[in-house]
Amino acid sequence: MNQMSNWISRAVQVAGLSLVFLSLLGLGMQAQADAGSEAVKSVRDSTDNLVSELNANRQVYYEDAERFYEIMEGALKEVVDFERIAARVMGKHRRGASSEQQAAFIEVFKRSLFRAYGKTLVESGDFSVNVIDGEGHARDDNRATVNLQVTSSSGNVYPVVYAMYRNPQRGWLLENVIVNGVNVGLAFREKFDQEIAKARGNIDTVISGWSTTVEETEITDKS
Repeated sequence: MNQMSNWISRAVQVAGLSLVFLSLLGLGMQAQADAGSEAVKSVRDSTDNLVSELNANRQVYYEDAERFYEIMEGALKEVVDFERIAARVMGKHRRGASSEQQAAFIEVFKRSLFRAYGKTLVESGDFSVNVIDGEGHARDDNRATVNLQVTSSSGNVYPVVYAMYRNPQRGWLLENVIVNGVNVGLAFREKFDQEIAKARGNIDTVISGWSTTVEETEITDKS
């Protein structure tokens, strides 16, 4: 992976989109602002927790990688909807997959991210994540976007956009990431399409090979 791909990967570990205008425009704008503020708080809290867990457990990666993955998943699962993201990666092919295959891909997808990018995250050195602001969606107060900046140890700054949605039971959750104009969810969906074509539609083959496939994924700027 080139440097940009590496930072996209990190942004994936350390790891969103108001009601239709109401009779009073001011109320509609307030709902939009509130959604953005709520999403920002959720992202800021979860980011602080993730960075704290990472700094406290860097050595664990070298001693017990599986334990490290569990810790990182624990820090991420409260704010990242892996099930929703994995479903979007499968795209149209999900309709032809059994419930067992869908569940299997969710687990493989999560673990592949941790395995492929865990070492990069651990060895990234001192980096900072700044949660800048957020904005509710103009037509749906259950969606918002949150803008962040990831600054590397060398001083390079990468703009990151979190696509968030409000789950009735779990609150604000991440459903996609855009880094420097690169739609990460779309990149993985295109990779899934490619692998399905290679496997001639055999979903089991794609699932079993995904843990290595994700490491080879080149994320390029689609903008």
